Amino acid sequence: MTSRPAPMILVAVALASILAGCAPASEPSPTSTSAFADEAEAFAAAEETYRAYVDALNAVREDPTASDPQDFLIGEALEIDIDTQQQLDQADLVIVGSTSVVDVEGLETSPDLTQVQIAVCMDSTDTRVIDGAGKDVTPQDRPAQTRVRVQLERFDNGLVISESDLMDEDSC
Repeated sequence: MTSRPAPMILVAVALASILAGCAPASEPSPTSTSAFADEAEAFAAAEETYRAYVDALNAVREDPTASDPQDFLIGEALEIDIDTQQQLDQADLVIVGSTSVVDVEGLETSPDLTQVQIAVCMDSTDTRVIDGAGKDVTPQDRPAQTRVRVQLERFDNGLVISESDLMDEDSC
């Protein structure tokens, strides 16, 4: 059995933690009008959307026929998710277990409330990276929690995730 290079596993885990998502979907165009009364309402909708995305991701890890978490993604977020899944497939790796949202903080909104940015503290303690032989290859030095900056955009009557990046802070 050949060993997988540690950098590939670390990259796969980092990308998976950013998006916590496979087949390309048609990319919707965000709408240009706001349905939020104020910033607080926009932040609450962003948190609700991101939590629903993580729930969908966890569900599909348990049951591959569950709703596709990519339904919550557009643009760069969708592209990164597709690339991450391809890298995991090529390396014969899967991520099992559940990711959880520990905390969400509203960062900023666009003046018309059509774009919302939040910081999310993600806990991946209950997830593992498993290789094709069923061996746990989760990096020993993987942080239990990561802080992610998430950009959401208005679409139809809700929000979709358009960008997601690890934040510089070491922990949540």
